[in-house]
Amino acid sequence: MYFWIKTASLFLVRSRSSTIVLTLMVLSAVSTLIFLSSLAIGINDAMIRNSVGLFSGHISGFNIPDDITKKQLFTEGVSGVLKRIPTSGFLHYRDQLEMTTLIAVAPAEEKKFTAIWKKAFKGRYLEPGKKEIFLSQPIAERLNIEPGDNIGFRSGTDSASVELTVAGIYKTGIDQFDRGVSFCIMSAIPVKSSPWNAAIFLDNGVDKEWIVGKYRNAKLNNISFKTWSDLMPDLQQLIDLNYISMSIVIVLVFIVVSSGIAGAFSIFILKNIREYGIMKAMGITPMETASLIFSEVILINLVASTLGIIIGAAAVFIFENIGINLSAYTSHNQYFIVSGIIFPRLTVFSLCLPPASALLFSIPAAIWPTALVIKRSAADILRSI
Repeated sequence: MYFWIKTASLFLVRSRSSTIVLTLMVLSAVSTLIFLSSLAIGINDAMIRNSVGLFSGHISGFNIPDDITKKQLFTEGVSGVLKRIPTSGFLHYRDQLEMTTLIAVAPAEEKKFTAIWKKAFKGRYLEPGKKEIFLSQPIAERLNIEPGDNIGFRSGTDSASVELTVAGIYKTGIDQFDRGVSFCIMSAIPVKSSPWNAAIFLDNGVDKEWIVGKYRNAKLNNISFKTWSDLMPDLQQLIDLNYISMSIVIVLVFIVVSSGIAGAFSIFILKNIREYGIMKAMGITPMETASLIFSEVILINLVASTLGIIIGAAAVFIFENIGINLSAYTSHNQYFIVSGIIFPRLTVFSLCLPPASALLFSIPAAIWPTALVIKRSAADILRSI
């Protein structure tokens, strides 16, 4: 086999022009698809980052008993745990009432890990130590209220009203979030010992399911933990669809590329048909002829794929730090409400699938030119020269 690989390499070196054209064809396809695959991964990352970074975190904990502290939820891979105490009740302003879920938060920690405070389009976010409320735009419009106004909150018809000053009004563009959620600081309303919710943020690359498994092993089974994929199945499906779509694109591109290689290589074979005819006259078997031609095609793909990997990876490394700003095209997309900047990222999928597909489709691409040589006798080939 070494002899035929060496002979194939000499054939390719001698026919430099044809070899360069075929190499560039595969190289451009591999490098472009590596970059596009990395860009698709970056889009998936951006959608996750925007969705979990707005408010919810990578993992949400519900109905956590008051005797469990935030410290108990910190483990390897967890970068932050935010405590939130939700209270359902009524906002009343003058003669108007509006139902809401008032969530008591720690403003300084929320600003560190979430982006909800950036969505204030009137007024500002909450400040520690102040009895304020941060309202959504639909609630503020229905109550006809502005920042600086005082508003009352009751957790029930029999409970006392708590007066809060409107610090700001926010708008995220997510209907289910904007319709009935408001925020205040922990000390703004009297809250008895009650279950609390947690937003858990993870370090980059940490598997959310692994963290949930660690919580279960720590005997926190009574707490309901939901990952972002549990709470946002539509986002998970969209990410899966991106993977499927990119895989289909890669396959289709290399079907076209392999067809081009088959056609170009057939011309390459016909150009050198005299040598193949002489080898057949010397007693080269069809299997040895196939070994030679397949070696030529595979060598071209290996060289081109290697160069394509280097060029594609270099392009990804350039843009993964500076990012690609698509804000103009994502401003109304709920999965890009925090930032529209995409950071391409190399993964096993994006780095290996394009060159593997190129090599896989190179095999059927060699069948046609091989058949051209094998089906003709040495005498026919030499007489046609």
